[in-house]
Parts: sequence; structure tokens; C-alpha cells
Amino acid sequence: MTGTLTPDLQRDLAATAHALADAARPEALRHFRTQIASENKLETGFDPVTEADRAAERAMRAVLAERRPDDAILGEEYGHSAGTSGLTWVLDPIDGTRAYIAGTPTWGVLIAVNDAEGPVHGLIDQPYIGERFEGGFGVARLAGPRGETPLATRAPRPLAEAIVMTTFPEVGSPAERAGFEAVSQAVRLTRYGMDCYAYALVALGQVDLVIEAGLNSYDICAPIAVIEAAGGIVTDWDGGPAHGGGRVIAAANSRIHAEALELLRGR
Repeated sequence: MTGTLTPDLQRDLAATAHALADAARPEALRHFRTQIASENKLETGFDPVTEADRAAERAMRAVLAERRPDDAILGEEYGHSAGTSGLTWVLDPIDGTRAYIAGTPTWGVLIAVNDAEGPVHGLIDQPYIGERFEGGFGVARLAGPRGETPLATRAPRPLAEAIVMTTFPEVGSPAERAGFEAVSQAVRLTRYGMDCYAYALVALGQVDLVIEAGLNSYDICAPIAVIEAAGGIVTDWDGGPAHGGGRVIAAANSRIHAEALELLRGR
């Protein structure tokens, strides 16, 4: 559908995405490093949610109700709202709530707008650092404390020289962990616990690979838009579309993607 989006519509969608991020920022910052209470979504394990998550999503939904009332919404905290335009806003008000409640600045606000084929524009916003990564409609840029700079993923280099990131050392199932570890053992450096900021670093050209499993659509749609606009590639572990979530590999370029994928396929 991207080709059928008029320039005026593209500008409006991009402006709306920035308005959503602007609305979410103060709600997220209001509670950051305040020892905010959290609730656990799971009976087994720990998947926290806070009032900051909910307030940030409510703020974004209010903006959409005013600016784009005919679009659908898929948000982590308040679920799916139907629309009639063929476009869906995919929102994660705080991606990395575990990091958020621990006080680390590696969480972010994820905003994407999807057509029937997947993300067409996305933002990864880190309110505390003041960095906003944008990708889509011919734009790939970072706006932050140092001003604006273009985003471009790292040029190809051997897997043995690469940097790979993931959020959880256990990754997913035992088979999925084994797949990740096969890649981890082949690269130069592995780092953990970065949540959505790891994907931003791929778009920035700092990191070669992010490999994860068990993702939801709202975890990955914005990173897909940003990374692909910067020249990278994001797929599932079989090389197919990743915007539905699940097992995801984000790579700086097609060559290192192919090398890593060979170690992941069939897991």
C-alpha cells in the first residue's frame, strides 16, 4: 500500500507519529526513576506493567482520536481498536518496562503505522536521553542532543567480527536459545538487556545483529520501519516477514543476515 499513500498522506502520518511520541514522552518521564509500583501480567514469570505504560498509551490514543479517528489501533495495554482506513497504528507505550522500573534508559516508546503488508513508518523514541529514531517515507534519521543525523546501518563484515544483541540470555525455548548461542559463539561480541534500544543501534550502524524470540507485533513493527529505512533487513528466523512478531532477526545488511540465518534456520 505504500505506493498508494499520497505525499500529503505520508506527511500527515509522519507528523501524527511525532505527535504521538510528543504526547507519550511526558507521561513516561513523569514516573521514571520514581520507584513506581508495577503489576505482574503473568502467573508464572514476570512481565510488569505500570501506570506509566497505561498513561502513555492513553495519551497516544487521545491524539489518534483527534487526528486519525478512522485508523485502527493495536496497543500493548489497551488492545485492538477497529478502523476503516486500512491503516493500523501499532503502539508500545514503554517497550522495556523491566528496564524502566530498574531505572535504566534502554526502554523506549515504539510507534508504527502499518498497511496490509506491514510497517510503512516508525519511531523509536527514548524520552530520557532525548533521542528519536525515525524511518519511513524516504526518511531515516536520528534527532537527539547532538542535533539531527542520517541513519545508516553498518556495511557488511564477516560474522566473526560482528556485534549481536538480545534482551534475555535465555532468548526463548531451549531450541531457540541454542540457535542464538550458535550465532553468539560465531561473533566477536554479544551484549544483553537492551530492549528496543538494540534495534535503534542497528539502524545507527553500531550493531550488526539483534536476535530475539517470543515477540509481539507491538515489539517489532517500529524497529522494522526504522531499520529497513536505514538500509537493514528484519525477518523471522525462516527469512519471512516479521511484523507479526515471534522469532526475529534484525541485521545491518543482507550478507550478515544470510550468515546468521544459516545458524538459526530449523530451530
